[in-house]
Amino acid sequence: MSRRFVIEAVMVAIYGELLIPSAPVEYIVPYSTVMELYEFQNSQEPLMHDPADDLHVKHKINELITYLEEPLNRKKIERALSNPWSKSPSILFGDNIVWTIVNAVDNERFGDFLDPIETEIILTAEREQAPILSDQLELIRRIIEAEIPVQVFDIGDFDFAMEDNIFFNKLR
Repeated sequence: MSRRFVIEAVMVAIYGELLIPSAPVEYIVPYSTVMELYEFQNSQEPLMHDPADDLHVKHKINELITYLEEPLNRKKIERALSNPWSKSPSILFGDNIVWTIVNAVDNERFGDFLDPIETEIILTAEREQAPILSDQLELIRRIIEAEIPVQVFDIGDFDFAMEDNIFFNKLR
């Protein structure tokens, strides 16, 4: 059985260990975070503190964009954009990784408490009944403080999350 996580596209570029999971995994990616890849690609602002790491991550972002723009993958993504909350057919990344792009729609449910992308991540996690995987400790803290009924893991706990047998449904 594949483990599922809601994640931002850039996290896969930053954290290489996400590309070599110990078991099959499905990353559910809100489309707005795919669009962020283009912003990061064109930005002069560093993503990482170390210049060598920054160069490496920007190279990985370019590779990810190139892969997602391949005709078959682009066609799959475009299918997801036909309606709000539509999902793409599976996009394969090697033997153990599948991406599903979701045309998430921010409904401002959390107001100023969360930004639109954070809102889409949480709403996607609720709809898909899948935990969130994030490196944003502030987001994790706000989810816990607001008692939002989603499961969330820090990326540093990725191996634990892959082994974890506590599923989203148990939170309800």
